[in-house]
Amino acid sequence: MGSKYTKRYSAEYRRDAVALVRSSGRTVTEVARELGVSPESLRNWVHRDQADRGESAPGELTSAEREELKRLRRQNREQQQAIEVLKKARAFFVTESGR
Repeated sequence: MGSKYTKRYSAEYRRDAVALVRSSGRTVTEVARELGVSPESLRNWVHRDQADRGESAPGELTSAEREELKRLRRQNREQQQAIEVLKKARAFFVTESGR
């Protein structure tokens, strides 16, 4: 179970930690212990870096693609809400004009 407090690390810190894993030849767990970072967090950073470099499994999304997908899903949700409002407005005006 996760804790109530999630520590945030800057993009620069994550980038440096990933570079340390890549250049040191040590395991993710060893580097994480040295930095005081959760091994799972560092493992995720390394995995995402590999995806961004095109070194991961086919079909793996890069960070840019993840952000675009998130943006498009938000835009789609907003458009669906707008469509629902317009449908309700149309129904209201149809009933009002029939009176």
